[in-house]
Order: sequence, then structure tokens, then C-alpha cells
Amino acid sequence: MNKDNLPEKAEEVYALLKDHFKTFYDTKGSIGKMYRRVDEIGTPVMITIDYDSLKKNDVTVRDRDTMQQVRVKIKNLVDHLRKLL
Repeated sequence: MNKDNLPEKAEEVYALLKDHFKTFYDTKGSIGKMYRRVDEIGTPVMITIDYDSLKKNDVTVRDRDTMQQVRVKIKNLVDHLRKLL
């Protein structure tokens, strides 16, 4: 996570969302451990950044209740989350 411009992209997304939603930025552990951790505390949505995010300027949005994952363009993320939440 902490290499290849992934942190910069994650910080960009975090900055975009923090004025609209209660957010938490986490880089600890594997993605599976992160999913379990946010599920345990009741976080309704988790957003992940990966190498495709750098290429396509999108993110993966995971719904806690359905565990469904969808790719969403960063420019559409706030609207997508408002509809989801």
C-alpha cells in the first residue's frame, strides 16, 4: 500500500470524502483484515485503492451488508455514496 503512488491516490480520495462523510483512513494489514476490521465496527462502506485505481481513476466500493463490490469513478464517488447510504 505504501508505494507506487497508491498513498497519494488514497489521500486524494480521502480529502474528497472527508467533507461529505465521516471517514477513516487505514493502511494497516492485508485487505482481508481490513474488511474484517471495518465489518466488526459496523462501517457500512469500504473504499479501496489499487493499481487499477491509478490507471483508471476509480476505486472499489464494498457494501458491508451485501459484500458486493463495484468500481466507481472517483469523480462520481460522492454521488454514488450518497445514493448507497
